[in-house]
Amino acid sequence: MSASADAVLEHVRPHGHVIVPLGNGEPIALMDALERAAAAGHLTAVTVHQMHALRDRPYLHGEYGDRLTHVSYFLSHITRPCYQKGTVQLVPNHFSEVYSHMQRRAHDPLVIACASPADRHGYFSLGVSADYTSSFIGRARFFLEVNDRMPRTFGRNQIHISQIEGFVENHRPLVEVPPPEMDEHDHTIAAFVAERIPDGACLQTGIGAIPNAIMSALGSHRDLGVHTELISDGLVDLVEAGIVNGVRKMHNRTKVVGTFCLGTQRLYDFVHENAAIELWSARYVNDPRLLSRERNFVSINATLSVDFLGQCASETLAGRYYSSSGGQVDFARGAMYSEGGQGFIVLHSTAGDGSISRIVPQFGTGEVVTNSKNTVDKVVTEYGVAELRSRTVRERTTALIAVAHPMHREQLTAEAHRLGYL
Repeated sequence: MSASADAVLEHVRPHGHVIVPLGNGEPIALMDALERAAAAGHLTAVTVHQMHALRDRPYLHGEYGDRLTHVSYFLSHITRPCYQKGTVQLVPNHFSEVYSHMQRRAHDPLVIACASPADRHGYFSLGVSADYTSSFIGRARFFLEVNDRMPRTFGRNQIHISQIEGFVENHRPLVEVPPPEMDEHDHTIAAFVAERIPDGACLQTGIGAIPNAIMSALGSHRDLGVHTELISDGLVDLVEAGIVNGVRKMHNRTKVVGTFCLGTQRLYDFVHENAAIELWSARYVNDPRLLSRERNFVSINATLSVDFLGQCASETLAGRYYSSSGGQVDFARGAMYSEGGQGFIVLHSTAGDGSISRIVPQFGTGEVVTNSKNTVDKVVTEYGVAELRSRTVRERTTALIAVAHPMHREQLTAEAHRLGYL
């Protein structure tokens, strides 16, 4: 039977831990109840654990002191300024390991999550967010917020009514995140990548304009598979056209596998009760050991800058934390060990008005290496593809300068000589 949202408070213990799914998996009414209790002084040192929050809330800004605090595992546009102010903490991680990190930090946690209505067998679906949350099914207490606007999805994200402490109903639209606008550079980079993807490959694409442009450039391919953390709008056309059918996949053959969905209502309608789409936990989806056993696995992820050694700084900007590692390294490692696998790192050659090169000799103070020099494979800008796997430092430096913006190549070459790389 549906309860009032305040009923969740009976299950929140002093000095307790609450696990919240990322994105649209966040249960709005239940989080509102937690904040009301914190404002009234009825919570004692409760910690919320979550990746990529989409909704701004007072507690993220330290409104309730230590009564209700937030630990992030991936900063969003909401939590980024809070982290910089010190009111949100960040745990460095690979997405494949977030569940294990939460297990270590959170003793006897309460998982609160948004879900679709129960089916006739009594099973709720965690909808668009399997992420780390689904790994807690059968291993932690659950209290659900049922939303009839939440798509019912398949995979390993089902929870039976007998496995929950209770639920509340709260029906409202999901947050939509439209695909970013693609420019000429995005399409040029996409063409370089698409021509290197063979028919029958299994793809992972990250978030951003370039990965979306790559998906739009695959219209002449055949029998592609998808095994990716993020299912976005760019995938819909490929599935509907029969380009993505998964018939050559080694794992979950004929299925599109992801761990969360984020996009527009078109995407949410597409995944609703779509048997071709399965959402599994990030422990499974992002496991490099599983990915390595998939033939022709192709990983495509964006970065913010690359140095002459091939190191990728994907989570800091100007020496300050911008996001986190996410699944970039998980998928890059999987592609590295896959038979016929390829790992693409994509970026524009410059930032801002073109005055800043994103191919750099060395990283500045505070920049964090996400993808290591030993893992990076191909770096792609609008000026071409730098093949780095098995290359020497001199060969890497030469290849990266060749894909830098022409206006920066002379200075980059001089720096390479100064460093002894050329």
